[in-house]
Amino acid sequence: AVDELLKNRYFHNCTVEDIKRVVDSSDKQRFSLRVFNGVLEICANQGHSIQGLDKLSLVPIREPGQFEVIHGTYFGKWAKIKREGLSRMSRNHIHFAKGLPCDKSVISGIRSNCQVFIYVNLKAALEAGIPFFLSSNGVVLSPGNEQGLIVPHYFSRVCDLYGHLLWNN
Repeated sequence: AVDELLKNRYFHNCTVEDIKRVVDSSDKQRFSLRVFNGVLEICANQGHSIQGLDKLSLVPIREPGQFEVIHGTYFGKWAKIKREGLSRMSRNHIHFAKGLPCDKSVISGIRSNCQVFIYVNLKAALEAGIPFFLSSNGVVLSPGNEQGLIVPHYFSRVCDLYGHLLWNN
């Protein structure tokens, strides 16, 4: 509840209008506001590393082909990812975008300074039982397999930021 948030010592100088302005102007749209049982609430659109956060508005992705699922990373990380796969690490989900950072419809899910783009074979991953979800701000999220991984077997291709192919499955 926003009223509860404003009672926190870190927010004691804030108003409801300040919270609304921050939510509206956030370039990555990480939060949203809703009224639930007459109470204004601020909601996380994706969970990051907050454990037990289970009230996210995540829509299961059941069919591939609606969009590409892309994870952005850096050359320094690529050798390990190529061996082990993408890991959710201490987060609840591995984050993906529905396009590249240059696509104006992509507001979150991939950093604009990424050097390596990993395209996921969503059809194969879904068939293997790996769940994927779409957050309310357009980020594709997956907890990965039982070990919290999307292994390289599910990468369809990997390109650098100039479009040069680094991996092709």
